[in-house]
Amino acid sequence: MSASSCSLFNLPLIRLRSLSHFPLSSLRSVSVPISPRKFRAFSTMTDCKDAGMDAVQRRLMFEDECILVDETDRVVGHDSKYNCHLMENIEAKNLLHRAFSVFLFNSNYELLLQQRSKAKVTFPLVWTNTCCSHPLYRESELIEENTLGVRNAAQRKLLDELGIVAEDVPVDEFTALGRMLYKAPSDGKWGEHELDYLLFIVRDVKVQPNPDEVAEIKYVSREELKELVKKADAGEEGLKLSPWFRLVVDNFLMKWWDHVEKGTLSEAIDMKTIHKL
Repeated sequence: MSASSCSLFNLPLIRLRSLSHFPLSSLRSVSVPISPRKFRAFSTMTDCKDAGMDAVQRRLMFEDECILVDETDRVVGHDSKYNCHLMENIEAKNLLHRAFSVFLFNSNYELLLQQRSKAKVTFPLVWTNTCCSHPLYRESELIEENTLGVRNAAQRKLLDELGIVAEDVPVDEFTALGRMLYKAPSDGKWGEHELDYLLFIVRDVKVQPNPDEVAEIKYVSREELKELVKKADAGEEGLKLSPWFRLVVDNFLMKWWDHVEKGTLSEAIDMKTIHKL
């Protein structure tokens, strides 16, 4: 079978409990209820245009339910990660979802960066901050008090993407410094339209990157980051930065880095403003 062919074998699996305790003669058919929204996402996702999508990324695009918000960050619904990242939905329906960006510094005040995996659907192989993802539409990640839901999601994704265990990044150690709203197309079909929570944490951690999510990692000093930005601007070595990371670098990061080094992050917190960038 060619890599580009459409096949049921490429579709995400729906896991059922074991049927081994039923006699085979009693088995007829099994109906699995699925919401109209998920059916539409599933139908779109099985299009030939997406046949080459990495299996892990396909599963996440279908199974993960992002939190839809309005421009004041009020929850207005939920939809699949797949639907939320289609530019046609972003433009036609103005779909906006909640997101977070983690900036993890070690005890030398160096920032951990990652290069996104080649398999990522949006912005593959670009360099970005430590971890960027979405709180999901589930009880533990919808908690708005003290941004607990977003911090729970950040802890979950640091393990998923970088193998950083929860004990190394306690939820209470994250500081939410602010929020920004931005829109960025990726390749014409895919893009981002996010209300992004910016989370900072200073911890020494053990990192074991997940190759499905991360191609490479490195710690950078402030000066090394400035050099990285210059290379990206000049197009050297094919280096690219994610649009959300670049927005943070250009608007907030350097002054917040001062607070990281001084231990005064709490002085930089502004969760009332939503910066539209």
